[in-house]
Amino acid sequence: MATSVKMDEGTKSDLEKLQAEIRLKAGKQVTQQEILARIVAHAVDSKADLIDSFRDEMPALDPSEREAFHQGMISSGVKTSESDIDEELYG
Repeated sequence: MATSVKMDEGTKSDLEKLQAEIRLKAGKQVTQQEILARIVAHAVDSKADLIDSFRDEMPALDPSEREAFHQGMISSGVKTSESDIDEELYG
C-alpha cells in the first residue's frame, strides 16, 4: 500500500530530474516511488552517514584521537603571523 510523502517544490523538482536522468542514462522508465525506495534502502545501508548529516557539529575527539592529530604536526621553522595569513588569503 502506497503512502503519500509531502515535499517542497525544490525537492519534487530534483526528484523529477533524477527520474528523467535515469530514463535517459539507464534506458528504463522508473516511478518516483521506485526512486525513493532505492534512496531509502541506500540510506538504511549507510545509516551512520545519514545520521551524521543531521549533526549540528562534529563530535568531540577522544584524547587518543586528539593526540594522534598533534603527533602528525611538524614545525616548518617559519613563524607565521595573523597578518601573514590575512595577506595570503585576502591579498
